[in-house]
This record gives sequence, structure tokens and C-alpha cells, in this order.
Amino acid sequence: MKVEIWSDIGCPFCYIGKQRFEDGLGRFASKDKVNVEYRSFQLDPFAEKNPANDVHDLYVSKHGGSREEAKAMHKQFAQQAKGDGVDFQFDRIIPTNSLDAHRLIKFAATYGKSAEVLELLYKAYFTDSKHIGDADTLADIAAEAGMDREKTLNVLESTQYVDEVRADGHEASSLGATGVPFFVINRKYAISGAQSSEVFLEALQKVWDEEHPLMTLDTTLNQESGNVCEDGYCTPKNS
Repeated sequence: MKVEIWSDIGCPFCYIGKQRFEDGLGRFASKDKVNVEYRSFQLDPFAEKNPANDVHDLYVSKHGGSREEAKAMHKQFAQQAKGDGVDFQFDRIIPTNSLDAHRLIKFAATYGKSAEVLELLYKAYFTDSKHIGDADTLADIAAEAGMDREKTLNVLESTQYVDEVRADGHEASSLGATGVPFFVINRKYAISGAQSSEVFLEALQKVWDEEHPLMTLDTTLNQESGNVCEDGYCTPKNS
């Protein structure tokens, strides 16, 4: 089974959605048969690398309202997120363009470490107030995940994976995504938003059951006659 997850680093719902999905996946009996691929989706491809405004003012500029309202909303959201084990420090977040962070995730996939690097990026951005648009910061994150720091810097100084990141975004849109997080299971079912872990578990089980139906043994095999309840009656056979 393959699950593709489109997300953006600066998206708080993507961080929460990742935790909830992984919780649901952890309770899925056939989790070892699930291949998870993290895909890129930039909510704002034109975001500045070093904007003058903080996240509160950026929210107001896009959605309206006052700075005080934005701060109150972020504070309430941060309180709620603690239930998912996520520590949002909105007052200290350093906004930036997420392109290079997505490129790092693509490079991390060659090490089999995309999930680990994505988790470190979320924590760096939302909790530790690190500049995830800075190459040295990203290289440090790569090294923390066990990747080669110098090779990471070389990748970030090039244009490698830029086309792949942009292609991911176009593909998500072609599949009907209007935002993130966006989960696609076997290119058959799509789940939008940070749903509960129970929703993810139910979806995984549904797809698994549909593609691995329970097979009844052919009665022509030399089986012993078994007792079966039918039509409301339970009559032992050979009695």
C-alpha cells in the first residue's frame, strides 16, 4: 500500500496531520506493508526568504483582521496542538520561503530519511525558531539526521530538485488538492486536512480490506465438515 502526503513546512495543520497520520498508521495491523512518500506543496511559492513581518502580521495581510486577533487565534491554536504533542511557538517563528526545505526533503529521500528530516524541519520552524530558509540551518538538520552535511550544502547551492518540488505541487492540484495536508492512498482515496488518527486508521483498513478480500477455502478440498450458523439456526452437523 502506498500513501502519498503533500504538505508544506510552514503549515501548522500539516505538522499536526503528520502526527495524527503516524498515530493511526502505528495502530494499523499491516503497517509494515505501507510505503509512505512525502510530496511537496508550497502554499506560497513567492514568499520572501527574509520577510520583514512576523507570522501574525503575515496572517493579517492575507486574511484580514487585527494583529491582536491573529495573536489570540495563534495562542488558542497552540494550546489545542499540545494534545497532539506539538509545541507551537508562533511569537518566535521566522517566516521564510520553503523551497529549499522541500529540496532538502527530496535529497533526504535518497538516504531513506525524508520522514525524519521533515519532522526535524517542523520542529526547527515551529518550536525552535530556526531559519529553515538558511542553507547552513538546513545542512545542520541534514547532519542531525545522519546525512552528509557538505553534500547537502552542495545540493542547496545548486538548482537540484527545484523542478521536482514544483512538479509535486502541480500533481497535487491535478488530483484535486486545494490545500494541504493532502493524503492519497493507492491513488484511490484522498483525505484532506488534519483529520483524526481514527479517520486515517479507518481509511487504511478500508483500502487494505478492499484490496485483500478474505478468501473462503474451496469446499471441494478435503475438509472436515464444520459447524456453521445459517438463516438464524445453529445445528451441529453429523449430530
